[in-house]
Amino acid sequence: MSNQNQNSHLTAIERTSLSYPARILLNQKKIKGKVLDFGCGIGKDVELLKIKGFDINGYDPFYFPEFPTEKYDTILCFYVLNVLLPEEQAQVLMNVSNLLKPNGKAYFAVRRDIQYEGFRIHKVHKKETYQCLIKLGYLSIFKNENCEIYEYEHYTTLNKGNIYLSPFLIGDETRELIVETATIFSFYDKFPVSKGHALIVPKRLVSNYFELTIKEQTACWIVVNKVKAILQEKYNPDGFTIGININEAAGQTIWHCHIHIIPRYKGDVENPRGGIRGVIPKMKDY
Repeated sequence: MSNQNQNSHLTAIERTSLSYPARILLNQKKIKGKVLDFGCGIGKDVELLKIKGFDINGYDPFYFPEFPTEKYDTILCFYVLNVLLPEEQAQVLMNVSNLLKPNGKAYFAVRRDIQYEGFRIHKVHKKETYQCLIKLGYLSIFKNENCEIYEYEHYTTLNKGNIYLSPFLIGDETRELIVETATIFSFYDKFPVSKGHALIVPKRLVSNYFELTIKEQTACWIVVNKVKAILQEKYNPDGFTIGININEAAGQTIWHCHIHIIPRYKGDVENPRGGIRGVIPKMKDY
């Protein structure tokens, strides 16, 4: 978490029983397969669900900081987003989407009883902590005056074949999602020019990058940074070429704005000098 919000772990609540969202999901039989409690706090739900026979791991950047490396069928994320700043929330959404199996489901529980948003002095710990209301664009499966639970699936799974959302979703084949935020999704290119070639796409169907809002453009580059880090860890390339084709004259063939992230490897071309200048070959050398 950022230094600006260094006390978010203090909002973790000590309990002796399952949390309210966990009991609701248990009753609805939503918790299945290999399970991760992302932002598990002191880990009481993990402990009690293990006793009930669930195959569950817990992750919390303060209490259980070893970051998961497996993929999960079910991910629980209870009351985490409410205590994070917007940039921290985006990181959680991207991490959860990346850790979820293609047909898995994640459940985000958020508080609905927050009266005051922003930093305030915590009643128990007497330190500054942050809180805010959260509204997600996912399916709401439970809501009362205190709590709402959203069910999340990968954008590329949930909307497979929906040509009205994106030409990238056409067909029966599910694109392997890398990460996703509220407004952006990313996946591996169907015809990669190198190992790990990825695309970053806004969810809004816009063909020209410059027609995106500044907020959407910023969100794109936040995802670029995250995907770059994932590709670096997974494929260990020696460099990257990042680019956008805008309009037919620049080579655009899919009319939904997308940013290419192309991992580069030593020796993948005879002479890489000039890089992206090579889009006009006769002008590459200078």
